[in-house]
Amino acid sequence: MAPTVPTTVATDLAEAREATGGAQTLQDILRRQEGLPVDDSFRSDNVGGDAVPPRNLSPLGTSSDADLWRAIRYDKLPGAQVSTDTEVGQVMIQDGGMAWLQFRAGPLRTYGGWLLLGTIGLLALFFFLRGRVMIDGGKTGHTVERFHMVERVNHWMTAASFLLLGFTGLFTLFGRKFLIPIMGHDANSVLLTVSKYIHNNVSWAFMLGIILMFVMWVAHNIPNKLDLVWFKQYGGIVGKNHPPAEKFNAGQKMIFWSVVLFGASLSVSGLSLLFPMDLPLFAKTFGIANDLGLPSLIGMDPLPAAMAPQEEMQLAQLWHAIIAFVMMAVIIAHIYIGSVGMEGAFDAMGSGQVDENWAEQHHSIWYEKKKAKGEATAPSEAVTRTEPAE
Repeated sequence: MAPTVPTTVATDLAEAREATGGAQTLQDILRRQEGLPVDDSFRSDNVGGDAVPPRNLSPLGTSSDADLWRAIRYDKLPGAQVSTDTEVGQVMIQDGGMAWLQFRAGPLRTYGGWLLLGTIGLLALFFFLRGRVMIDGGKTGHTVERFHMVERVNHWMTAASFLLLGFTGLFTLFGRKFLIPIMGHDANSVLLTVSKYIHNNVSWAFMLGIILMFVMWVAHNIPNKLDLVWFKQYGGIVGKNHPPAEKFNAGQKMIFWSVVLFGASLSVSGLSLLFPMDLPLFAKTFGIANDLGLPSLIGMDPLPAAMAPQEEMQLAQLWHAIIAFVMMAVIIAHIYIGSVGMEGAFDAMGSGQVDENWAEQHHSIWYEKKKAKGEATAPSEAVTRTEPAE
């Protein structure tokens, strides 16, 4: 079905097309770039005289090469045969690239960009209204080990790789619109080429980090009744209460599961983009959904269960980008709390040692367990205990 174009606009387009002899006009191109509907019938109906050449006539009959390819593109070539019986193999021209491009350049870029800017703006406003969460009573100078070396190394490896992936992905998505006007086509081309190699290779460190993070911390991030208390008291961020918490409070558990689940989804869709012939995702997923009758439950037609590799990559790229935007928003909030938002929070992943007052204030149950084991000590005492016995 041809897209609906307002009558007055259609009249203007028709008049402009007469000047080009029925070919595409500048108005068509501009409307397509802006994501506006374009009546494509001037191309789909223009397939020449005889799409199938008559006998004893020229190879294309009364049609030209352009007519032939338009007939193939719009599946209007009668009697066309291919040497495969698979549905995907019969598609000689995959025509979904324009819809992918329009979504990528339109809603994805627009809403994704505003999500990141909006997150930063809300955190700035919250900091202006609330200020930094300080340690009640100040620091004691006595510390307790929060995270050991292996945990911290894995955290920073995952964080650094995610930052590289995030920036290189944003360069790729926004380069044409924002970077080319600033740095020019040549410099942008070099930047995006380098970004591609960084993105494809650093992704392995990110995936390894997600796996190790899950193995090391999943036992501490199982939801429990304490999380309800934490939410009821707004995590101690709003008000004067300091809800009890174990090694990870409810807010940190939300960050953990967001990173693990979104990170896993990014990893799977990224692998599909790296190996589209070997790891197609959507056709199989849609087939399962059709078998379960899920589309019909919401009044939809069955989803396409046979896709060309290009279609798989287009959907995988859009899914990959959407999940990446959501995860970047989550990580921006995480960075805020771990840096300017809360006094003493950075020490947990910096030196691995946190002040005892900080531990008592934010993770009282975990801190009591550390004290019971004799692990909450002043720095000087910790050094003395690690010296070998004479």
